[in-house]
Amino acid sequence: MFDFIGKRNIFFVLSLIVIAAGLIATAVNGLQFGIDFTGGTILQIDIGKSFDNGDIYDILDKYNLAKDSFVQQAGSDGKEVIIKTADMPSDTRQGIINDIMKKYDLKEKDVLSVENVGPTMGRDLRNNAILAVAVASLAMLVYIAIRFEYKFGAAAVIALIHDLLITYAVYALFRIPINSSFVAAMLTILGYSINDTIVIFDRIRENMKLSRNKMGLEELINTSITQTMTRSINTVLTTLVTITILYFVGPSSIKDFALPLIVGIASGAYSSIFIASPLWYLWKRNEKGVKSKTKSGLRTT
Repeated sequence: MFDFIGKRNIFFVLSLIVIAAGLIATAVNGLQFGIDFTGGTILQIDIGKSFDNGDIYDILDKYNLAKDSFVQQAGSDGKEVIIKTADMPSDTRQGIINDIMKKYDLKEKDVLSVENVGPTMGRDLRNNAILAVAVASLAMLVYIAIRFEYKFGAAAVIALIHDLLITYAVYALFRIPINSSFVAAMLTILGYSINDTIVIFDRIRENMKLSRNKMGLEELINTSITQTMTRSINTVLTTLVTITILYFVGPSSIKDFALPLIVGIASGAYSSIFIASPLWYLWKRNEKGVKSKTKSGLRTT
């Protein structure tokens, strides 16, 4: 049986290295924000037939805007295009519209909307996302504290924050643009990541009742993690395979949502095993009457 608790410092350090690297990258290079946060222009055009996003990017590239733009298929049948791009002069915007109309033989009525999005909207989105994460984390802490105990809740919430920071670090290190899809994925990670942690904590609680304090705390946690390992791996792999396929074959709008999910779900499985449970151990081992394993065997603290 693998000694998850005995090797805890290794996993703590690995996580700290990744998170620290992300924070350093942010301090040095800053973050790459998408149109949703920085502001810009949003065009929505009814193409009226199936089209390739690459053709739209080619038109944007003519105006040196392809790199900073986001193209998404929309509408019930996917025959509308939404283009989010950096703020631009009115003649450039009209040039893009004219080129799209010419390529697909469209009329003025097919241009559904032209909007300018200010950075204030992006700030509101960011602030609301932070508030949502804080409220969700607090609600989970309260629920787990009532359902289990407050130390379980605190360990679970720290593991959740760990998953968000790991995902953030990946985006900071690889300069991936942060947009509204990233925010939605981060909130999804919050709900998904807690699942594996709760399963392990529930097994720890069951084994504590069954062992009646005859088993050392380290052994009890290692046993509980081992017993739930197959379930955790199968669940995560099934989800990751599905999302990875969507990332490679799906449209750009799906890719922006799938990428942070892949990172966050993988990190969630890691933190449930190597972060949450060891953190709970560190707080629990000092309780009166709890046995913890030492080199000389079992001792009662």
